[in-house]
Amino acid sequence: MSQTQAGSCFCGTVTIEVTGEPNIMGYCHCSDCASWAGAPVNAFSLWAPDAVKITGGAEKLGSYAKTSASHRRFCTDCGGHVMSEHPGMGMTDVYLNVIPGKQHQGTMHIYYGEKTLSIKDGLPKYKDLPAEFGGSGETLAE
Repeated sequence: MSQTQAGSCFCGTVTIEVTGEPNIMGYCHCSDCASWAGAPVNAFSLWAPDAVKITGGAEKLGSYAKTSASHRRFCTDCGGHVMSEHPGMGMTDVYLNVIPGKQHQGTMHIYYGEKTLSIKDGLPKYKDLPAEFGGSGETLAE
């Protein structure tokens, strides 16, 4: 049986559950994620959509899609970021800071070609995306 963990947006209005483990975790350096996060890098955890469930406050879950690749979801009461849906990949990115106790264990950096902060951690640094996610698969030096 897979473990289910619960979390919420900043104010607690939108509640969420994740079941099992994400498909992959990493760090995104694209300008869109950096702008959305208000930080030089955005930690991601990509889940199968059926592993993510909104358990409360769904009517307060807003959405913004600057591009068709990412539908960013947030609480309309507090503005807290909850997740992003990636229809083309068929995955949902849950911001693990909303799930207390769920530890982020990144395995790669994506869009490192757009970085504003260098991170030397020995993980692969992709210019854009790994080939299996539709990118070039090209890696860059730390």
